[in-house]
Amino acid sequence: MMGEQTREGGGIMMPGGDQEPGSYYVGVDVGTGSVRAALVDQRGILLAFADQPIKRWEPQFNHHEQSSEDIWAACCVVTKKVVQGIDVNQIRGLGFDATCSLVVLDKQFRPLPVNHEGDSRRNIIMWLDHRAITQVHRINETKHSVLQCVGGVMSVEMQAPKLLWLKENLRETCWDKAGHFFDLPDFLSWKATGVTARSLCSLVCKWTYSAEKGWDDSFWKMIGLEDFVADNYRKIGNQVLPPGASLGNGLTPEAAKDLGLPAGIAVAAPLIDAHAGGLGVIGADVRGHGLACEGQPVTSRLAIICGTSSCHMGIDHMVQGHAAFPELKAKATARCQSVYAYLNSHLDLIKKAQPVGFLTVDLHVWPDFHGNRSPFADLTLKGMVTGLKLSQDLDDLAILYLATVQAIAFGTRLIIEAMEAAGHSISTLFLCGGLSKNPLFVQMHADITGMPVVLSQEVESVLVGAAILGACASGDFTSVQEAMARMSKVGKVVFPRLEDKRYYDKKYQVFLKLVEHQKEYAAIMKGD
Repeated sequence: MMGEQTREGGGIMMPGGDQEPGSYYVGVDVGTGSVRAALVDQRGILLAFADQPIKRWEPQFNHHEQSSEDIWAACCVVTKKVVQGIDVNQIRGLGFDATCSLVVLDKQFRPLPVNHEGDSRRNIIMWLDHRAITQVHRINETKHSVLQCVGGVMSVEMQAPKLLWLKENLRETCWDKAGHFFDLPDFLSWKATGVTARSLCSLVCKWTYSAEKGWDDSFWKMIGLEDFVADNYRKIGNQVLPPGASLGNGLTPEAAKDLGLPAGIAVAAPLIDAHAGGLGVIGADVRGHGLACEGQPVTSRLAIICGTSSCHMGIDHMVQGHAAFPELKAKATARCQSVYAYLNSHLDLIKKAQPVGFLTVDLHVWPDFHGNRSPFADLTLKGMVTGLKLSQDLDDLAILYLATVQAIAFGTRLIIEAMEAAGHSISTLFLCGGLSKNPLFVQMHADITGMPVVLSQEVESVLVGAAILGACASGDFTSVQEAMARMSKVGKVVFPRLEDKRYYDKKYQVFLKLVEHQKEYAAIMKGD
């Protein structure tokens, strides 16, 4: 990697002057709080990086909204930054990934309000929005067969309940005027190309589309959204393409001007952000590392994208809400460290002779503060902590942070067990995303799952994944698999400390008891 990345204020890292001419690809990643872009070469090396914050609104509890115009403007800012100083004619492809948020436009592709205030700037219901609780309950009560494709029950974060909420709550100001409902990744590819085709990734993961059978008319009729069937699914997608497929005639002249890229370059059908992270890391050539997945099908690998949805919110909530947080922040700042780097070093100080993980022998956390998406899809679950003491010093905060990290890793173990019960065989974890840079987080995942963890050579695997999409669309690689093997590289492998297995097995038993007890408490309170 060339130069240094800076994070503050839309940091950028530019290629060095000795860079050989070649083909470049641009990856754009729209996360929960920011848009990021990268310039990536054919070897998967990230040459330039920029980021830009995006706006979020929370007009009431459980309502989370964004603006598609604000997000597109941020995409333009970061893309222009990463291509400064290079010959843009060497850029061969562009790929997008984004959170699976719902974008609403009218028949002329103008934003429509998804809020009671009628503010059309706020035309996105975010992925983490939980407004459609009654709608998702009604959908799940149908027990329709399509629910088997999403784990038996649908999450409130999927699109069908949100669409039903719009129909039932904003009929005149939004629903009746709507011409297009996009998953955010598909909105971005439409904005770039004018092509309304949807990515297979978006529709299968969040909209109940089947790659084999297409849409199921009976489902939409049963839940009260027969409008889509009558319209031949034009508003939600009746042309579906695999991720990485080239869209239309490439980048339109208008979008090219906005982004600072040449008109006509290939634009790929996009991915949901977590899936782009998987694309950027899971296909790496692992030969020579002594891993069980070597020579095995890619299905023996599990990619874990440690971003906002899986981890950051829970850890931030626990750490920032603690009485010792101001002291922690001051000490971390004085050392020019992040609060998590400081906590990791503090844990090493207080662990004494025992392994650091053993500090939580009496402290256990269930981390579903915002409900559970996988594997239960149960939005009623809450966070739990058992083993709290009266003291609230920095030691207590560090141990609570450790217990939360462990809880997230136990959640990963629970998902793996659910997958294996369904017939999958997993042997190796591939981690990427912000928390994959945290050595404690990585080691806990290895120790608690008992599996080796592969870290990518390029830490920004999500952006590499988006760039791989652009590379596929350009035709420079014969397949997604070839692009993955060429552009993803193993950086480090972290192996589990098997001598600690018995301890983590016992803690995992407690972890499972926590959710079992929580459900019992809820049953007691509902009883007569």
